[in-house]
Amino acid sequence: MNETIDSNDRLNAGFGPEKLPTGLNVLTILTFIGSAIAILGSLYSFATAKTTLDTKDAVLEQMNSPKMPAFAKAMMPDPAHFEEMVVKSYENRIPLLIIGLVAVALCIAGAMQMRKRKKQGYLLYVIGEILPFLSMIFFVGTFMLTSVGGMVGLGIAVLFIILYTTQKKHLVY
Repeated sequence: MNETIDSNDRLNAGFGPEKLPTGLNVLTILTFIGSAIAILGSLYSFATAKTTLDTKDAVLEQMNSPKMPAFAKAMMPDPAHFEEMVVKSYENRIPLLIIGLVAVALCIAGAMQMRKRKKQGYLLYVIGEILPFLSMIFFVGTFMLTSVGGMVGLGIAVLFIILYTTQKKHLVY
């Protein structure tokens, strides 16, 4: 049996599109999931800013309550900073929403570029990760980053930047 092999098949053997490295694939998928959560979080923060402002006194009362366990108090921000943070977050809710959505768009665009092996995607992603923290410092203050939530968010951002940095070797264009 004689099979006819197209000459193009011989020339292109082994030169097809390369498979995306597993690490980069997993990171970009996690970025898409995290970006969806960030969009929902930004919209939720914007929508509930007035309610948070209205209930800040009740929350402060709970924070100062002797019934509050010590471990829970340790996770809460300083009451004076909490009040200022809530007020500033409410006053700057529109710029924080816009910057948050722009940052998410940059992360998504960066991840999509990196899936195409483009180096510029890494830069877009890093800017998108850093932008929300800079905007929080500018609009709300540095005490936002000293809360447990702020530290966890910053830790995740730094972790992903480090992980993407280890995958830069796969970005060729």
